Amino acid sequence: MAEPQHRLIVITDVDGCPRPLDEQVRRALRGGPFSLLLRDKHLDWDRRRRLAQRLEGALAASGGELIVADPPEAVRAAHLSSRFPVPVPRPACLGRSVHAGEPIDADLDYITYSPIWTTDSKPGYGPALGLDGLAERVATSPVPVYALGGVTGPDRALAAREAGAAGAAVMGAVMRAAEPDRVVAALRAALEPV
Repeated sequence: MAEPQHRLIVITDVDGCPRPLDEQVRRALRGGPFSLLLRDKHLDWDRRRRLAQRLEGALAASGGELIVADPPEAVRAAHLSSRFPVPVPRPACLGRSVHAGEPIDADLDYITYSPIWTTDSKPGYGPALGLDGLAERVATSPVPVYALGGVTGPDRALAAREAGAAGAAVMGAVMRAAEPDRVVAALRAALEPV
């Protein structure tokens, strides 16, 4: 069992990118390695598998890692929605999305906790938990907590770290960026140990 290799988890949004997803990810990796969560669950599994295969080489070459959301087959690292069953065999790295009031399985390697701030990706989803809510969850969680929701830049990433989060998960700030490498570099710098 192992938590993500990086404090920054970038979540894919194939429809929100200004260019093809694999190109956006390659550009983002110029800003430094990160854990990439291949989400885009609206795509059929064959298309997601092909995306994963195209992305794995670039991630490995840069020191990044691939995490797959709700995989229907065996993967090395998986991130599960709240009710998705644990895959068999269990992935080496296993995370889950958790929201306010939901229990945390101590057998996980990490969780994302959301929404910390309101988010453009899921408008109306919430209410936002804020930094106090994040700090409370961190204090009671048996596994590392990654802040998710409204992490729009390095200031919020740093605030999440200062509240005790192991790192941050980001989608729009990187996926919609014209220069995703600059965004990644700034987020990585903010997420260094405090």
